[in-house]
Amino acid sequence: MNQKEDMALKQRLVQQALAEGFVSCRICRPWDVPEVPARLEAFLEAGYHGQMGWLQERSHWRGDPHALWPEARSVIMLAESYAPEHDPRAILRRRDRGAISVYAQNRDYHDLVKKRLKRLARWLIAESADEGPQVKVFVDTAPVPEKPLGQAAGLGWQGKHTNLLSRDWGNWAFIGSIFTTLDLPADAPEMDHCGSCRACLDACPTDAFPAPWKLDATRCISYLTIEHKGPVDEELRARMGNRIYGCDDCLAACPWNKFAVAASDMRYAAREDLLAPKLAELAMLDDAAFRALFSGSPIKRIGRDRLVRNVLYAIGNSGDATLTAVAQRLTGDPDAAVADAARWAVARLRG
Repeated sequence: MNQKEDMALKQRLVQQALAEGFVSCRICRPWDVPEVPARLEAFLEAGYHGQMGWLQERSHWRGDPHALWPEARSVIMLAESYAPEHDPRAILRRRDRGAISVYAQNRDYHDLVKKRLKRLARWLIAESADEGPQVKVFVDTAPVPEKPLGQAAGLGWQGKHTNLLSRDWGNWAFIGSIFTTLDLPADAPEMDHCGSCRACLDACPTDAFPAPWKLDATRCISYLTIEHKGPVDEELRARMGNRIYGCDDCLAACPWNKFAVAASDMRYAAREDLLAPKLAELAMLDDAAFRALFSGSPIKRIGRDRLVRNVLYAIGNSGDATLTAVAQRLTGDPDAAVADAARWAVARLRG
């Protein structure tokens, strides 16, 4: 294709992406993030990745998207909104209920975003004048530095909380990418617009940010409730409050969310039973009941034991003595981390 045809295809691509439900579509090159290897190496050397060994094992790809697929010439970066209709921090005042991160209150976004990406990729192949262009789609599960690529493409910028945000849609968005052998016109990178604001840093309940733009995942509640196996450090348990899966505090604090775009897919809207679930009921889940309740949810992947461990920390933080008996029943649980959390909760509630 010539330059005029390339630009025309790109314009149609952006329109098609918006029609699919994405809130933004921008393009960069796989080699447009030369700063990533050094940043990733520093993160790993500091031990901020904790038990996420896969970050280290695939660092050669995560640090260099061009090495992941050398034939790729363009990376199409896309954002899909999941902005909540409710205040995600209101649940933190209801200490007998569990706080679940907004993104996990309904269907698993991996499935929804990937299907949209695949449809858009098929459309791109059909529309291209090139013979046999190739595409690969990624959403979160592959060793792709999506946030740096998003900034390089002009999708948004990485805020002080390290998440991608935009002046057009805030920071409630999933990020997906389409790598392609097509040589599409690239967009200009986005600049930082955080200024002197530190709302996200100050909102963190566990002080997980050693400095702006740096995250110590081993102190992040999202990491602790989802990725961390075994007992959580006792100093951090009390700070987790009633957060049982993920944490939205730094995202919810961002002032740019005044421009948040409503989610177009209703499958991201909170399920009624996951908006404010009772801790007492969640604590009693066995494996079968857990799988039934969280079928189709991203929560399913952490398993019953880890969720109940988190629920028991929330019970211990609730200050509700009526939940003591619930925790007591689990002090002999077959899972060591669950039993430990139950004993901790009972001790906390008995003062």
